[in-house]
Amino acid sequence: MGVALTSCTVPAAGQPTFTLAEDEMEMGVGIHGEPGRRRVRLGSADSIADEMIGAIAGDLDQAGDALLLVNGFGGTPLMELYLMYNAARARLEKRGIRVRRSLVGNLVTSLEMAGCSITVSLLDDEIAALWDAPVHTAALRWGV
Repeated sequence: MGVALTSCTVPAAGQPTFTLAEDEMEMGVGIHGEPGRRRVRLGSADSIADEMIGAIAGDLDQAGDALLLVNGFGGTPLMELYLMYNAARARLEKRGIRVRRSLVGNLVTSLEMAGCSITVSLLDDEIAALWDAPVHTAALRWGV
């Protein structure tokens, strides 16, 4: 689930995909900069995490081990992404979902859009082993 604090400008369009007032954010945006499900007042990391984790965890239907990915949309400083990670992790753990793997950064961006997405995937032994396998790409490298 994603939240945007600003829109991106797709080069072919030459103008922002949507506009927000300085005190607004767009909840439920798409990873490619598509407008969200609804527009709300700008909130704190805690209030944003409450809504996003509430929606995500409501679909999981179980507790257990998980991977937590906090992805920036390109215009969000890493420090703010880690604030969202901390808020999201606390809310997951209150629901009995233990974060065992995580990744935070501007990984799949919408050009210069400010905001982030949160992805939670439940982990079993097989999925954890696949996640832990060596990776050597332009953006990710570990275990190599």
